[in-house]
Amino acid sequence: MRESFWMVFIIGLGVTAIFFISFFQSLTTTDEQNYTLLKEATEASMYDAVDLAYYKKTGTVKINREKFVENFVRRFSESASLNDNYRIKIYDVNEAPPKVSLEVSTKLDSSVTSEVMEFNIQNRLDAILETPY
Repeated sequence: MRESFWMVFIIGLGVTAIFFISFFQSLTTTDEQNYTLLKEATEASMYDAVDLAYYKKTGTVKINREKFVENFVRRFSESASLNDNYRIKIYDVNEAPPKVSLEVSTKLDSSVTSEVMEFNIQNRLDAILETPY
């Protein structure tokens, strides 16, 4: 009888541990995926938004603001998870020198027992386009 209680305790402890590992893994995976996607989409969009005619004329790098926003939203939405709702805030876009400040936030809902917990995941990025001389 005593050994069976230990077996039930160990199985319950294992199930609880697996639940917590799964919960925290989903939380950290969401944050890491959002940051990587934000960084990669920003870099690619800045390269796509470079105004080549202005560069050939003056020799300085300048990006087009509207083209950057359009490319960023398209690239981010193509690769983002369809399960989440994202809020994209673009704070600052300097055309020359090329600098961008933006934030992507999402909510992650999780229920442990009957209580639903919400986590706000915010990733902020300030990017400067560097070019070699």
